[in-house]
Amino acid sequence: MAELDEYESGILDAMLEAFGVPDSLTRAQVLTLFDDDEAAAFSMVQVLLREELITISGQHGDFELPDKLILKPKGEKFLKAGGFTLRRQRELEKPAEVGGTLFKLQQQNFKLQQFRQSLEAERDQLLRSMTALRLWRYVWWALIVVAFIVGFLLGRHK
Repeated sequence: MAELDEYESGILDAMLEAFGVPDSLTRAQVLTLFDDDEAAAFSMVQVLLREELITISGQHGDFELPDKLILKPKGEKFLKAGGFTLRRQRELEKPAEVGGTLFKLQQQNFKLQQFRQSLEAERDQLLRSMTALRLWRYVWWALIVVAFIVGFLLGRHK
């Protein structure tokens, strides 16, 4: 499952809580929950469908909300167990697992070292370019100063 942020987890839990006694929500009720933002409502409904917490009923298009959403028993149990918010908190508490085997970690380390070396080489090239551009800037300023002096001397000579 794609990682949900704190806001999305709260919205999904609120949506599950909104099912109430008949264990269903109409399209209008869902849109009310989302202040008539059908795109946001549709994306949240898709998460609930992917988790198999609800089923749909009624006519709808590919990117439209269905006429009715029905809460599955699995969805009710999931909400009672803490819902998306508790799941997110538990995932945040878990230590991040980088790889798995020592070989995978060594491969990842090698790739990161190569990437670091390529970035350092690029940085060195950019520093050389900047130094060369600074030198050319000083040369141009010197030429401008020489041109002004020559112009001043020629103008005074006449």
